[in-house]
Amino acid sequence: MLKEVQLSLLVILLLSCGFFYHLTLKSSCLFSCLPHYRSQQGPEDLLGKGHSIVFLETSERTEPSPLVSCAVESAAKVYPERPVILFMKGLSRSLQLPPNSTHTAFSLLSAIDNVFVFPLDMQRLFEDTPLFSWYTHINISAQRNWLHVSSDASRLAIIWKYGGVYMDTDIISIRPIPEENFLAAQASRYSSNGVFGFLPRHAFLWECMENFVEHYNSHIWGNQGPDLMTRMLRLWCRLEDFQEVSDLRCLNLSFLHPQRFYPISYPEWRRYYEVWNTDPSFNDSYALHLWNYMNKEGRGVVRGSNTLVENLYREHCPRTYRDLVQGPDGLVTGELGPGHK
Repeated sequence: MLKEVQLSLLVILLLSCGFFYHLTLKSSCLFSCLPHYRSQQGPEDLLGKGHSIVFLETSERTEPSPLVSCAVESAAKVYPERPVILFMKGLSRSLQLPPNSTHTAFSLLSAIDNVFVFPLDMQRLFEDTPLFSWYTHINISAQRNWLHVSSDASRLAIIWKYGGVYMDTDIISIRPIPEENFLAAQASRYSSNGVFGFLPRHAFLWECMENFVEHYNSHIWGNQGPDLMTRMLRLWCRLEDFQEVSDLRCLNLSFLHPQRFYPISYPEWRRYYEVWNTDPSFNDSYALHLWNYMNKEGRGVVRGSNTLVENLYREHCPRTYRDLVQGPDGLVTGELGPGHK
């Protein structure tokens, strides 16, 4: 009798091993897929609460860069009661990560309670918006600046549908934004689209999507992004120059002073990678845009350099600094992406 039991257990063990071996060959991601989410909620459930912080990656990357990690972590730190969601187009076809991926950034972000990572399905996102017909008929291969254009479109649709705050993935949050419906000035009378927030179904964003399609031209960089926001804002509001560090109000939206997100303007972007005698307080800012799109030189965070950007990482995204900067080489190179403007 004992031998029969032992034989039965052996057969079950062999069958189990065969099953797992087959599964591993079939998916090749038994232990190399994305970390399990802490919540069974889908993106619509989280976004439906109307106060999410949203980041987008419209390239095919499947591993967040250190700067993306810092942006997401800092937002989660500033907004601990709000879901912080990173959508990545590279995960749309498969949740499987490349076999040589270290998963460091995903492991880091998945350990933060209010951070969630989901695939980005643009066609589904654009349904029931003016962007759907444009997206389903356009020849993507013939477009210039497509990564940026598709990111510009996606951010409009997702905030119009669900509300919340959109941020580029090179923005480090330092304190909460006290506004619900807002645009951020990059300069006097000129709006950025790197960060903005609205309540769901706001008419301004619907009109932006209509204008996006009507005046679509991918050959002009920014035409679907900051230029679009600026020309629509001029239709809604009578823009004036800012007086000191005060925001402008128009109808039911706010146009926030450049100091709120752009205290270092884009011609001066290298100052983030310099050593300051005394680091600025940024007391008038809610977040800092690092202008990574300008960083063609690939400047990065160097451990022990005491540059402004290293000190920002230390303070506002300490996990990213610990896990992704304090490595054996101590160097994180700059990386360009469509969410980095």
